Amino acid sequence: MKYNTLIFDADDTLFDFKASEMEALEKTLIGYGIEYNKEYHLPIYKEINTKIWKELEDGKITQGELKIERFRRYCNKLNYAFDPYDFADRYMDNLSKSSILFHDSLDLIKELYGKYKLFIITNGLTKVQNGRIKNSLIAPYFNDIIVSEDVGVSKPNPEIFKIALESNKIENISDILMIGDSLSSDIKGGINFGIDTCLYNPKKISINNEIKPTYEISNLKELLDLLLK
Repeated sequence: MKYNTLIFDADDTLFDFKASEMEALEKTLIGYGIEYNKEYHLPIYKEINTKIWKELEDGKITQGELKIERFRRYCNKLNYAFDPYDFADRYMDNLSKSSILFHDSLDLIKELYGKYKLFIITNGLTKVQNGRIKNSLIAPYFNDIIVSEDVGVSKPNPEIFKIALESNKIENISDILMIGDSLSSDIKGGINFGIDTCLYNPKKISINNEIKPTYEISNLKELLDLLLK
């Protein structure tokens, strides 16, 4: 296949963010002396967090506001009188220490290393992603890891791709493939920038006709077969 540069999303593509998220939330609530109930506390957080990250993608909120606002909403919903600034600090500290890779991630990146230029572009907060991703087992295999808060722009805004490629002196966008799990962030972002995209879709969720990836895979190993075609 024609590509020589691969851009990966991080969370829910190479990293099991949901596992890290659950671990961090549980530790944070226990730290406040709360008896953690996964069936109660986690769904409420997921609902609030999913909505607010969508607001970020749509440009309705900044990452600086997101850090605190999601926990203001969470504490209000649970009727907990915690300071959302303190809650955010504790949660992000716990999350930054939780770097959980999917089973096939390390083997995949090792196989690609040296054959392709490898990048990660992740929407996330600097404190969290530096700990989880830049210090992870796979970090040394990447040419660069771009965190949205560091550069002040998030996927699907094409500017984050422009920043990443210009800083690494990559000019030919026809040589680039974006791989990620999110249609609204990774795939739409790649399309907005004008590069080919590959949706990582392990749950085989139906794709609407509005955002169509160039390729689709249901497990990471399929990417190797795709690249060899």
